[in-house]
This record gives sequence, structure tokens and C-alpha cells, in this order.
Amino acid sequence: MADEAPLTIGIEEEYLLVDPTTRDLVVDPPSAILQDCEGLIGPDGGMVSPEFLRAQIEVGTPVCHSIAEARARIINLRACVAAAAEGHGLKPIAASTHPFAEWSIQRHTDKDRYKVLAEDMQHLASRLLICGMHVHVGIKDPELRNDLINQVTYFLPHLLALSTSSPFWQGRNTGLMCYRLSVFDELPRTGLPERFDSHGEYTRHVAALVDAGLIEDASKIWWDIRASSRFPTVEMRIADICTRAEDGITIAALYACILSLLQRLRRDNQRWRVYSNMLIQENRWRAQRYGFNQGLVDFGKGCVVDYADLLEEVLDLVREDAERLDCVAELENARNIISRGTSAHRQVEIYQSALTAGANEKEALQAIVDWLIEETVHDVASS
Repeated sequence: MADEAPLTIGIEEEYLLVDPTTRDLVVDPPSAILQDCEGLIGPDGGMVSPEFLRAQIEVGTPVCHSIAEARARIINLRACVAAAAEGHGLKPIAASTHPFAEWSIQRHTDKDRYKVLAEDMQHLASRLLICGMHVHVGIKDPELRNDLINQVTYFLPHLLALSTSSPFWQGRNTGLMCYRLSVFDELPRTGLPERFDSHGEYTRHVAALVDAGLIEDASKIWWDIRASSRFPTVEMRIADICTRAEDGITIAALYACILSLLQRLRRDNQRWRVYSNMLIQENRWRAQRYGFNQGLVDFGKGCVVDYADLLEEVLDLVREDAERLDCVAELENARNIISRGTSAHRQVEIYQSALTAGANEKEALQAIVDWLIEETVHDVASS
């Protein structure tokens, strides 16, 4: 049955490379870092690759068959990146924006794909000093992928609220818990996904863009969730990268369990109510602006509900799925995230505390980077 299908999951994370002395980004890090990472990871440990900007580095797990395996893989990948960077006097940080780095002085990676992106997007591409986390869950049937995307879109703001790590931009507290989306949403073909009645309708729309010469393929569609153009997966892309690996695993596990829930409902001839993007966009904005601080709208009840209460409802809904996928502990960590705050909460607290203690703006921002350096490998050190 659909709900009994074995789990396959993969996680991609993007990191920033910083100089631990200046705490600023390294505009042109040594290319040998990637080679060193590949050597440490080995042929079966996952992938490492450059990202659009040279100060970024991306990793991806191989196909994993349990949440526990995904956790072990991503922690190992962080350890390998940290070790390779250390060999060149650098440190990785897992945050969706750097607290004070200037986007205007960054350099993009010398690859054809990125040259095309820079030429096509012009000034917008120059501002892409942002990192994210993508989670792939294997769904073989393309029609099922399409149906699940239509339904799971409702939960994307709930996942975003747990992941926020980008409250600062170029030395300023933006007042948003996730400023990354403000940058990314400047690009075309971003945001909430278009809704299609079938996989065939989706492919016809993609073909219209390709045939008109607007995009090369579906990989240039950067929605918050999409059918991957490379793998038979439903790829969730809305989340900030979590500074603690365990928090990222919690979000990946919750996402997988929600997809499992929706498949169970489908088996029983039920489904999650599909709401308009206009309504879901309001929750997306609330999660972007407040994280989980001000709650989200429960459109069934027609009012804003405290996020902690919404989370408990979701955890109850997916308890059977969490047990089947053996990730109950990972989901329960969501309560810890609410208790101690996301990376964005902690960054703002560190900044304010440093200022209160007499630090100047530069010192307060550097204190955030020091914390990010330590927290990025927190789970590496404890595993």
C-alpha cells in the first residue's frame, strides 16, 4: 500500500565559508577545499560541490533509507567540510544569511551554469548571498507526486517557521526571522508552486517555457516545493538551513511524515483540503516575518492559532507515520526548537546581549558569527 512504501530521503545543505579572525566571508576560498572534501567523504558518502558564489559550498547525502541514516550522513558531511576548511584556516557556518557580509563584493563560481544565471538575472543574481536546505522524499509515481505537492503546500509555512536562520542582512537586523526568502523571491519562478490537475498538465506547462527558449529545463523552476527534475522525488525547498544539524533532521523527518500522512489519507479515499495560494501566502509571510512567534492561521478555524498548539496537532496527525518511519524522537525535538528558539532567535539574542554588555555593532555581529561557527558543528562534536 502507498503508506507502507519504504522511505527514501536525501538532504542537501549549503554552507558559507568564513575567516575565523575577521568573521567575514572568504570571497575566493582555495579550490583545494572541494578536493579535500571529496577525499574525506569518499565515493559513497555523498556529494560536495561549489555553489553559485565562491564563498558557498554545497553537500548532499546519497539516497538514504531511514531518518537515522540521513542524520548520520549529514553529520558526517558537515564534519568533512569542517575538517577540509580547517586545513585552509577557514570555518563553515550553517546560516541562510551571513550577519554582515557585503553581497556586492562576492564573486560567482566559474561554471557555465552560473555564468548563464549571472547573465540572465543580472543584479538579482549578485544578491544571492543566501543558503538553504532541500529535502527530497522519493515518490515513484509522477501523478502521486503532483497530487502530494498540491496538498503538502499547506504545511510549508509550518516547516519554514521551525527553520529560520536569516534575521540579519549586511549588518542590519531586518526584523524578519527569514530574510532569505525576500532575496530569493526577487527571482522569477519562485515562491509557492503552481497547482496542476495532473502530471501531464505540469509537463505541458514546462514544455511551453522550454519551447519558447525561456528556460533550459525544469531545474530552472525554483518553487518552494517541486517535482525534482533529476530524481523521482518531491523536493521541499522552503526551509532555511538549520545551524544545528539535529534541527534540520527534525524538519526533514516532519516533512517525510506529512507526506506519509497524505498518502494514508489517499489510500482511504480522503485528502487534505487544498487552500488557495492567496491564503497560504499569508502564513508563508507570517513564518518569514515572525517565525513561530506570532502563530499561523488555521484556515479550518478561520483564526490565528499559537504555533505550539498547531505543532501538537500536526504531531498527533503524523504519530502513526513517525512510528512507522522510526523517527518519533526526531519529531519530538520540534518541541525543543520552540523552547530554545531557532537559529534566528539565538542570533538576535546574542546580538542584543552583546550590545547591552557594551559591545559596538561590529563586535556584536562578530559574536553572532562566533556562535554560528560553534553551533554548525555542535552535533558533529557530540555524535
